[in-house]
Amino acid sequence: MAITRSTIALFGAELIGTALLLSVGLSIVIFNWGTGSSMTSLIPSEPVRRIVTGFLFGTTGCLVTLSPVGKISGAHINPAVSVAFWLRGKMKTSVMIGYIGSQMIGAIIGCLPLLLWGDQGKSIHYGLTEPGKAGVFDAFLGEVLTTIGLITTIFIFVGSKKLRNYTPYTMPFLYGFMVCIESPFSGCSTNPARSFGPAVVSQIYSNYWLYVVAPFTGVLLVVGIFRLLRLHRYYQIEAARISYHESPTPQVLKTA
Repeated sequence: MAITRSTIALFGAELIGTALLLSVGLSIVIFNWGTGSSMTSLIPSEPVRRIVTGFLFGTTGCLVTLSPVGKISGAHINPAVSVAFWLRGKMKTSVMIGYIGSQMIGAIIGCLPLLLWGDQGKSIHYGLTEPGKAGVFDAFLGEVLTTIGLITTIFIFVGSKKLRNYTPYTMPFLYGFMVCIESPFSGCSTNPARSFGPAVVSQIYSNYWLYVVAPFTGVLLVVGIFRLLRLHRYYQIEAARISYHESPTPQVLKTA
Protein backbone atom coordinates (compact mmCIF):
# COMPACT_ATOMS: atom_id res chain seq x y z
CA MET A 1 0.00 0.00 0.00
CA ALA A 2 1.35 3.39 -0.97
CA ILE A 3 1.52 5.93 1.85
CA THR A 4 -0.64 8.85 0.82
CA ARG A 5 -2.08 11.88 2.56
CA SER A 6 -5.30 9.94 2.93
CA THR A 7 -3.71 7.00 4.74
CA ILE A 8 -1.60 9.32 6.90
CA ALA A 9 -4.80 11.07 7.93
CA LEU A 10 -6.43 7.72 8.78
CA PHE A 11 -3.51 6.51 10.88
CA GLY A 12 -3.11 9.90 12.53
CA ALA A 13 -6.79 9.94 13.46
CA GLU A 14 -6.52 6.48 15.03
CA LEU A 15 -3.45 7.56 16.98
CA ILE A 16 -5.13 10.69 18.30
CA GLY A 17 -8.41 8.92 19.00
CA THR A 18 -6.74 6.14 20.98
CA ALA A 19 -4.62 8.65 22.88
CA LEU A 20 -7.73 10.60 23.85
CA LEU A 21 -9.57 7.43 24.89
CA LEU A 22 -6.79 6.40 27.25
CA SER A 23 -5.85 9.82 28.55
CA VAL A 24 -9.42 10.76 29.46
CA GLY A 25 -10.84 7.29 30.09
CA LEU A 26 -8.06 6.18 32.41
CA SER A 27 -8.08 9.52 34.21
CA ILE A 28 -11.67 8.65 35.08
CA VAL A 29 -10.49 5.25 36.36
CA ILE A 30 -7.77 6.86 38.49
CA PHE A 31 -10.13 9.52 39.82
CA ASN A 32 -12.69 6.89 40.83
CA TRP A 33 -10.38 4.19 42.18
CA GLY A 34 -6.96 5.64 43.04
CA THR A 35 -5.85 5.96 46.66
CA GLY A 36 -7.26 9.11 48.22
CA SER A 37 -10.17 9.34 45.77
CA SER A 38 -13.14 11.32 47.06
CA MET A 39 -15.38 8.93 45.11
CA THR A 40 -14.80 6.27 47.78
CA SER A 41 -16.92 8.22 50.26
CA LEU A 42 -19.21 9.77 47.65
CA ILE A 43 -20.07 6.38 46.08
CA PRO A 44 -19.12 3.75 48.69
CA SER A 45 -20.79 0.92 46.73
CA GLU A 46 -18.15 -0.65 44.48
CA PRO A 47 -20.65 -2.12 41.98
CA VAL A 48 -22.26 1.31 41.53
CA ARG A 49 -18.83 2.92 41.17
CA ARG A 50 -17.93 0.32 38.55
CA ILE A 51 -21.11 1.15 36.62
CA VAL A 52 -20.25 4.86 36.73
CA THR A 53 -16.65 4.19 35.69
CA GLY A 54 -17.66 1.94 32.79
CA PHE A 55 -20.37 4.32 31.64
CA LEU A 56 -17.99 7.29 31.63
CA PHE A 57 -15.24 5.30 29.91
CA GLY A 58 -17.74 4.22 27.26
CA THR A 59 -18.92 7.82 26.96
CA THR A 60 -15.33 8.85 26.27
CA GLY A 61 -15.17 6.31 23.45
CA CYS A 62 -18.52 7.54 22.15
CA LEU A 63 -17.33 11.16 22.06
CA VAL A 64 -14.10 10.17 20.30
CA THR A 65 -16.19 8.31 17.71
CA LEU A 66 -18.38 11.36 17.12
CA SER A 67 -15.42 13.74 16.99
CA PRO A 68 -13.66 14.84 13.78
CA VAL A 69 -10.89 12.24 14.25
CA GLY A 70 -13.49 9.51 14.65
CA LYS A 71 -15.22 10.56 11.47
CA ILE A 72 -11.93 10.42 9.56
CA SER A 73 -10.80 6.91 10.53
CA GLY A 74 -14.07 5.30 11.57
CA ALA A 75 -12.93 5.24 15.22
CA HIS A 76 -11.71 1.71 15.76
CA ILE A 77 -9.40 2.83 18.64
CA ASN A 78 -8.96 -0.85 19.46
CA PRO A 79 -6.85 -3.49 17.65
CA ALA A 80 -9.54 -6.11 18.29
CA VAL A 81 -12.04 -4.02 16.32
CA SER A 82 -9.61 -3.55 13.43
CA VAL A 83 -8.89 -7.29 13.28
CA ALA A 84 -12.65 -8.01 13.37
CA PHE A 85 -13.29 -5.76 10.37
CA TRP A 86 -10.26 -7.25 8.59
CA LEU A 87 -11.57 -10.78 9.12
CA ARG A 88 -14.90 -9.64 7.68
CA GLY A 89 -13.02 -8.60 4.55
CA LYS A 90 -13.50 -4.86 5.05
CA MET A 91 -9.86 -3.79 5.44
CA LYS A 92 -6.71 -4.46 3.49
CA THR A 93 -4.01 -6.17 5.54
CA SER A 94 -1.63 -3.24 5.20
CA VAL A 95 -4.28 -0.79 6.41
CA MET A 96 -5.17 -3.03 9.36
CA ILE A 97 -1.50 -3.21 10.37
CA GLY A 98 -1.23 0.58 10.09
CA TYR A 99 -4.30 1.02 12.27
CA ILE A 100 -2.96 -1.30 14.97
CA GLY A 101 0.45 0.36 14.95
CA SER A 102 -1.20 3.78 15.29
CA GLN A 103 -3.42 2.57 18.13
CA MET A 104 -0.49 1.14 20.09
CA ILE A 105 1.56 4.33 19.70
CA GLY A 106 -1.48 6.40 20.60
CA ALA A 107 -1.96 4.29 23.73
CA ILE A 108 1.54 5.15 24.96
CA ILE A 109 1.15 8.84 24.18
CA GLY A 110 -2.27 8.95 25.84
CA CYS A 111 -0.96 7.37 29.04
CA LEU A 112 2.02 9.70 29.54
CA PRO A 113 -0.18 12.49 30.99
CA LEU A 114 -1.44 9.99 33.57
CA LEU A 115 1.90 10.35 35.34
CA LEU A 116 0.64 13.77 36.49
CA TRP A 117 -1.78 11.97 38.83
CA GLY A 118 1.20 11.19 41.04
CA ASP A 119 0.61 8.80 43.93
CA GLN A 120 -3.10 8.46 43.17
CA GLY A 121 -2.33 7.15 39.70
CA LYS A 122 0.61 5.08 40.87
CA SER A 123 -1.57 3.36 43.48
CA ILE A 124 -3.49 1.53 40.74
CA HIS A 125 -0.61 1.45 38.25
CA TYR A 126 -2.24 4.15 36.11
CA GLY A 127 -5.25 2.00 35.24
CA LEU A 128 -3.33 -1.20 34.51
CA THR A 129 -5.56 -4.22 33.86
CA GLU A 130 -4.64 -7.28 35.91
CA PRO A 131 -6.30 -10.63 36.75
CA GLY A 132 -8.43 -10.49 39.89
CA LYS A 133 -8.46 -12.79 42.89
CA ALA A 134 -10.20 -15.53 40.89
CA GLY A 135 -7.04 -16.01 38.83
CA VAL A 136 -5.77 -15.98 35.26
CA PHE A 137 -8.25 -18.48 33.82
CA ASP A 138 -11.28 -16.50 34.99
CA ALA A 139 -9.66 -13.28 33.76
CA PHE A 140 -9.03 -14.85 30.35
CA LEU A 141 -12.60 -16.11 30.11
CA GLY A 142 -13.93 -12.71 31.18
CA GLU A 143 -11.94 -10.93 28.48
CA VAL A 144 -13.12 -13.39 25.84
CA LEU A 145 -16.77 -12.95 26.82
CA THR A 146 -16.68 -9.16 27.06
CA THR A 147 -14.89 -8.92 23.72
CA ILE A 148 -17.58 -11.16 22.23
CA GLY A 149 -20.15 -8.72 23.61
CA LEU A 150 -18.32 -5.74 22.11
CA ILE A 151 -17.74 -7.19 18.65
CA THR A 152 -21.22 -8.71 18.41
CA THR A 153 -22.75 -5.33 19.26
CA ILE A 154 -20.62 -3.61 16.62
CA PHE A 155 -21.39 -6.21 13.95
CA ILE A 156 -25.14 -6.01 14.58
CA PHE A 157 -25.36 -2.23 14.73
CA VAL A 158 -22.88 -1.44 11.94
CA GLY A 159 -24.40 -4.21 9.84
CA SER A 160 -27.84 -2.62 9.95
CA LYS A 161 -28.56 0.55 7.99
CA LYS A 162 -31.24 1.50 10.51
CA LEU A 163 -28.95 1.06 13.51
CA ARG A 164 -25.43 1.93 12.36
CA ASN A 165 -25.62 5.66 13.18
CA TYR A 166 -26.48 4.71 16.75
CA THR A 167 -23.45 2.44 17.24
CA PRO A 168 -21.39 4.97 19.27
CA TYR A 169 -24.26 5.48 21.71
CA THR A 170 -24.25 1.82 22.72
CA MET A 171 -20.77 2.09 24.25
CA PRO A 172 -21.60 3.90 27.54
CA PHE A 173 -24.33 1.40 28.37
CA LEU A 174 -22.36 -1.62 27.16
CA TYR A 175 -19.26 -0.73 29.17
CA GLY A 176 -21.30 0.35 32.18
CA PHE A 177 -22.76 -3.16 32.27
CA MET A 178 -19.58 -5.07 31.40
CA VAL A 179 -17.32 -3.17 33.80
CA CYS A 180 -19.81 -3.68 36.63
CA ILE A 181 -20.05 -7.43 36.08
CA GLU A 182 -16.64 -8.41 34.75
CA SER A 183 -13.99 -5.93 35.92
CA PRO A 184 -13.33 -7.76 39.23
CA PHE A 185 -12.06 -10.67 37.13
CA SER A 186 -9.79 -8.92 34.60
CA GLY A 187 -10.35 -5.16 34.69
CA CYS A 188 -12.58 -5.42 31.59
CA SER A 189 -10.17 -4.26 28.91
CA THR A 190 -11.43 -5.82 25.62
CA ASN A 191 -8.70 -3.73 24.01
CA PRO A 192 -4.99 -4.66 23.66
CA ALA A 193 -4.09 -0.98 23.21
CA ARG A 194 -6.04 0.07 26.32
CA SER A 195 -3.99 -2.42 28.38
CA PHE A 196 -0.70 -1.64 26.62
CA GLY A 197 -0.46 2.04 27.55
CA PRO A 198 -0.64 1.55 31.35
CA ALA A 199 1.72 -1.44 31.08
CA VAL A 200 4.31 0.81 29.44
CA VAL A 201 4.07 3.72 31.90
CA SER A 202 3.98 1.40 34.93
CA GLN A 203 6.57 -0.98 33.44
CA ILE A 204 4.46 -4.01 34.40
CA TYR A 205 4.06 -6.51 31.58
CA SER A 206 3.61 -9.78 33.51
CA ASN A 207 0.05 -10.48 32.38
CA TYR A 208 -0.13 -8.34 29.26
CA TRP A 209 -0.24 -11.42 27.02
CA LEU A 210 -3.71 -12.17 28.38
CA TYR A 211 -5.05 -8.83 27.12
CA VAL A 212 -3.85 -9.64 23.62
CA VAL A 213 -4.71 -13.33 23.31
CA ALA A 214 -8.13 -13.22 25.01
CA PRO A 215 -9.63 -10.30 22.99
CA PHE A 216 -8.40 -11.77 19.71
CA THR A 217 -9.87 -15.15 20.75
CA GLY A 218 -13.19 -13.40 21.30
CA VAL A 219 -12.96 -11.80 17.86
CA LEU A 220 -12.25 -15.14 16.18
CA LEU A 221 -15.23 -16.73 17.94
CA VAL A 222 -17.63 -13.98 16.85
CA VAL A 223 -16.43 -14.00 13.25
CA GLY A 224 -16.62 -17.80 13.21
CA ILE A 225 -20.17 -17.82 14.57
CA PHE A 226 -21.30 -15.18 12.07
CA ARG A 227 -19.87 -17.27 9.24
CA LEU A 228 -21.24 -20.57 10.55
CA LEU A 229 -24.75 -19.17 10.97
CA ARG A 230 -24.39 -17.00 7.87
CA LEU A 231 -25.37 -13.95 9.88
CA HIS A 232 -23.43 -11.75 7.49
CA ARG A 233 -26.44 -12.07 5.18
CA TYR A 234 -28.53 -10.18 7.72
CA TYR A 235 -25.83 -7.83 9.00
CA GLN A 236 -23.99 -6.61 5.93
CA ILE A 237 -21.13 -4.32 6.87
CA GLU A 238 -20.51 -1.75 4.16
CA ALA A 239 -17.33 -0.23 5.60
CA ALA A 240 -14.83 -0.73 8.39
CA ARG A 241 -16.02 2.13 10.53
CA ILE A 242 -17.99 2.62 13.73
CA SER A 243 -18.57 6.30 12.98
CA TYR A 244 -20.93 6.91 10.08
CA HIS A 245 -23.10 10.03 10.49
CA GLU A 246 -22.88 10.85 6.80
CA SER A 247 -19.08 10.77 6.94
CA PRO A 248 -17.34 9.99 3.65
CA THR A 249 -15.71 6.55 3.68
CA PRO A 250 -12.16 6.14 2.29
CA GLN A 251 -11.93 3.37 -0.27
CA VAL A 252 -9.40 1.45 1.87
CA LEU A 253 -12.11 0.97 4.51
CA LYS A 254 -14.69 -0.37 2.09
CA THR A 255 -13.13 -3.56 0.84
CA ALA A 256 -10.10 -5.80 1.17
